[in-house]
Amino acid sequence: MPVMDAAPAFAEAAAADGITLTDQATFDWLTEAGHRGLEQAAMARRDPSLREPVTAAVEVLSAIYDQFGGDTAVMRSLRMNYFVTVDLVHEPSGTVIELDESKHFTSYRLKTLERYPPDVKVRFDRDEYRALCREWAAQTDTLDRAFAAKGFGIGGRQRERAYRDALLDLGAPAMGLPPVVRVIALDGDGAAAYGRDRDRVRALLGI
Repeated sequence: MPVMDAAPAFAEAAAADGITLTDQATFDWLTEAGHRGLEQAAMARRDPSLREPVTAAVEVLSAIYDQFGGDTAVMRSLRMNYFVTVDLVHEPSGTVIELDESKHFTSYRLKTLERYPPDVKVRFDRDEYRALCREWAAQTDTLDRAFAAKGFGIGGRQRERAYRDALLDLGAPAMGLPPVVRVIALDGDGAAAYGRDRDRVRALLGI
């Protein structure tokens, strides 16, 4: 399976095309505490406009966590000041860009996509993602099965990855950010992924 990190090469290709992207960015609502962290960050802002979208996102994410066998006791112990980084951010628009290598396409990711509300704002083709999940799941579901993930136990890395992808997809628009732009990079080749998706990415960033 590919082990390349697609984001640096994607950012380099974008820079050569006049687009500056920031890597390793964090957000106060995107932490190892998952949907609890999202809810707490929204409450701390005391912005009434966040209440309804964040509540809706938390309900879906909580259901996903439970479906994946997440340990609620562990969830309560996870840190809200331990931030999860995103791949890339286009700071002028506030848009997060995620590069999805093959490890992101699993039966668990398919289950998260099937729980998304019909009106959720995303900037990727959900049908294409579902198809790729079905195609790759036999190879990717067992990745990292010897390793533990907080809240999901031994063999839980892929469930954690799918849950965090959903946390980002649902959390960003709920917190008033643009929907996440997802780019398929199955082989981990970020430069090639930029070349394939250049026009779509530029249009979504308003460039």
